[in-house]
Amino acid sequence: MLYTGGTIGMVKDDHTQSLKPFNFEHLLSQIPEIGQMDCEISTDSLDHPIDSSNMKPEHWLRLAKRIYTDYAHFDAFVILHGSDTMAYTSSALSFLLENLGKPVILTGSQLPIGISRSDARENLLTSLEIAIAKNEQGQAMVPEVAVYFEYDLFRGNRIHKISTEDFEAFQSLNYPKLAEAGVHIKYHKSVINPHPSKPIKLNQNLCNEVAVLTTFPGMSQAYVEAVLNISNLRGLVLRSFGSGNAPTDAWFLEALRNKIEAGLVVVNISQCDGGGVIQGKYEASKGLLEMGVLSGQDISFEAGLTKLMYLLGENLSPSELKKAYETNLRGELTQK
Repeated sequence: MLYTGGTIGMVKDDHTQSLKPFNFEHLLSQIPEIGQMDCEISTDSLDHPIDSSNMKPEHWLRLAKRIYTDYAHFDAFVILHGSDTMAYTSSALSFLLENLGKPVILTGSQLPIGISRSDARENLLTSLEIAIAKNEQGQAMVPEVAVYFEYDLFRGNRIHKISTEDFEAFQSLNYPKLAEAGVHIKYHKSVINPHPSKPIKLNQNLCNEVAVLTTFPGMSQAYVEAVLNISNLRGLVLRSFGSGNAPTDAWFLEALRNKIEAGLVVVNISQCDGGGVIQGKYEASKGLLEMGVLSGQDISFEAGLTKLMYLLGENLSPSELKKAYETNLRGELTQK
């Protein structure tokens, strides 16, 4: 169990009544039921646990390397993480850990573990139960990066945080839940990634020379050019309308085309959480298709961004990158 920081790791100080960072030494006193589980648990944390708003690619790499290094020594990994950027971390880990055959379950909470009404207790206990679950062949039930929150288990690269108030903080509109927890945990085996036939591989390169351009009615030429002219920019996520549509102003299309011809990789991801990009369906996306903008299809924004960072880090040729981006690598998109 690895603790990175976040709301789940807060406990109330008996003297000051203020919230303080979580201490693993007090885990069993906070949730004594953990001691009754049929497993041995080792715990560790970042040297300096952080608010998940401060999560960066170097933290993703540290987590991935730690899992890879300890892979042969543990049956599963549970990561305690703040909910704000959990979808980014779970997506990034899915790309960094190739041929993953063991559970990597991320969880957190909307209320600190020391609060009486906290969702932390259930989220953590069920995450552990899922992590140690085996199928009929004695293999891990969920051999992939997943997120457990409020009775639902989601694929890690398919989620999006939808609420800061509800305990049901995440949704996965484009892919079914992997499992649902009630009196029993019901696993939807047909939608869980199969066990890999190859050994785990650690990918260690991420390129953060990327930017996001969100389209909106009335966006100015100065705004677009400011984003496109960022120094050393290698990749751009274009957050388009609906099924991949964007303004058809000549200056906008010309600016994008010039940058693509100069080597910029542009991927088209819809601002909508459900559905996806179908370039060329409408006239408003035909120009993007013709100039070589890549289609994110039904990928989530978080997975689309981290996948771009991962593939740019691999230093692929333009044709290889296009093929890889538009291919389902870890269950992150629905291959047409």
